[in-house]
Amino acid sequence: MLKYFVETTEALLTAALLIGLMTGFAKRAYGKAGSIPMLALSLFGTGAAVVMAYLKNTTRKIDTSLWNLRIFMFSLSALGAFCVLALLAALLKKKLPRPAGIALQALASAALGVIAAGLLIYLLPDVFTNPYTILMTEKTVLSSAFLLKTIGILLGVLMVFLAGLAAYKALLRLQTWQALLILGPALIFNGLRQGANCIRIMQQKRIITRDFKYYHECFEIIKFTSNRDYLFTYAALCVSLLAPVFLLIRTFMNKETYKNPAEHRKIRKKKLVSRRWAVLSLLCTAFGVLTLTKLHAIANRKIELAPVENCIMDDSNLYIPFEQVQDGHLHRFAYTTEDNVAIRVIIIKKPNSSAYGIGLDACDICGETGYYEKDGQVVCKLCDVVMNINTIGFKGGCNPIVIPYSIKNGQIVIPFEGLLEYKKEFQ
Repeated sequence: MLKYFVETTEALLTAALLIGLMTGFAKRAYGKAGSIPMLALSLFGTGAAVVMAYLKNTTRKIDTSLWNLRIFMFSLSALGAFCVLALLAALLKKKLPRPAGIALQALASAALGVIAAGLLIYLLPDVFTNPYTILMTEKTVLSSAFLLKTIGILLGVLMVFLAGLAAYKALLRLQTWQALLILGPALIFNGLRQGANCIRIMQQKRIITRDFKYYHECFEIIKFTSNRDYLFTYAALCVSLLAPVFLLIRTFMNKETYKNPAEHRKIRKKKLVSRRWAVLSLLCTAFGVLTLTKLHAIANRKIELAPVENCIMDDSNLYIPFEQVQDGHLHRFAYTTEDNVAIRVIIIKKPNSSAYGIGLDACDICGETGYYEKDGQVVCKLCDVVMNINTIGFKGGCNPIVIPYSIKNGQIVIPFEGLLEYKKEFQ
């Protein structure tokens, strides 16, 4: 559960904060009507992300890299359009007729909506795909592992939604120039990130070749941004922190006048609500940082597989005595080929039975990452799926790959011939 919570939060947090800031600015600067294009395009982006997730999992028609390149190019174009339209709307606000001014503001809001839609179409499909991926290993939505992992995803979505909502509410309560002062750097950092991704994709797809005059400079940009992608994330978090900080300062320093106790209570209530949204925004950002650092380290901690045990071998078989593996714990053995490829095997005695679960230390879905024992359970190292020990030795899901073996004279006999056909899994 923790792993999927962390992955969801990492994927969506900065996007949620940026969309929250953009929505808050659109409503603050252009009013309720002016923010409608922004909201409509955000909803369109969510729907398009659902379609994209479906197509990615059911067809081969989606070239993810090229689609991402198109998304980034549209978003960067929308960023340029927003800068021009927002400047014109500010400069000509008092000179244009009211309908023309509203239309200009709606276009600026729509430009922000295109950026928001691009973020959603780029990031949400992988999140929507996660339950489908989990179901491939769990087989049923009623399994406890599926439910826990799905809860982790939903908690991550809830977390980033609250962070985005708090950023929106905080920016909405600031003055327009303060809102723009916060939104501007956030858009710039997002644009730089997407621009670097455009260069990377164009180089991967050979759109930018070595014949290009600035090929070396492009390569340096890709190298720098790929190795320091976290800088964009923390830059976005730092910028989003300005909204609640500015709001808290404003609630304490702005002394509004009032004519009677009723107006005084109204002002105090307004400030109290603003402080609560500011505090929530600070808490969400702080928890986001905690998730990206400490919880990420816990969820992705390296798990060491138990060492390979010694066993008897001859020219054609492995021989494992029952006494060596009858304690109910996971045991790992290996046959090393002439070209030094170690083909690993796991064996565990099934609970309340005299039978043994025997298979490769690899599966068809996750490859040769292996299995480990935790609290009496066998767990896949890559996807954290808990194996039903009674089904080890049978095909399906994330179960270990089935191998031929026989029982002779109180020993499990595993022929090398049956292992060699899976040599490629361990290379």
